[in-house]
Amino acid sequence: MALSRKKWNNIIIFASVAMVAILTFLDREAPSLPDDAQPLFDKAAPLHQLQYDDVWLSQGGFSWQCAPQILNCSQWSDAWSTILVSPINKLIPPESPPHELVIQITNIATPQVWVIYPEEGLLKSPAGNWYQIPPSLRGALVPIINASPK
Repeated sequence: MALSRKKWNNIIIFASVAMVAILTFLDREAPSLPDDAQPLFDKAAPLHQLQYDDVWLSQGGFSWQCAPQILNCSQWSDAWSTILVSPINKLIPPESPPHELVIQITNIATPQVWVIYPEEGLLKSPAGNWYQIPPSLRGALVPIINASPK
């Protein structure tokens, strides 16, 4: 059974409307970054070393190296070296437990001690400035640690 030109036009119109609706839905549901998000580390001052509580990562030549118990070294180092943050107003520290970050920047001798609240996605700088980490970037900032004993 052949379709008439009118039926084909209706099918094309319906398919176009459905495609626009699907793309609009996907755009709304996709994780997005805030407009004021900016890199914490830039090309002039890249991350060289980071200590997150008792585990660490370090730039070693052409690749990142991590503590032996870290299972996601590549993803963890990529997440930290390309982290984006948004400055926020001063606030009262959250109730969740903080984690200490010791950050070493390339060509700067003095390390900086930051505080991170991973559940809320908050960073506090040594100067007391607060930064919000976008929700889509938070998961990769926590290391996956091998819990099995050696």
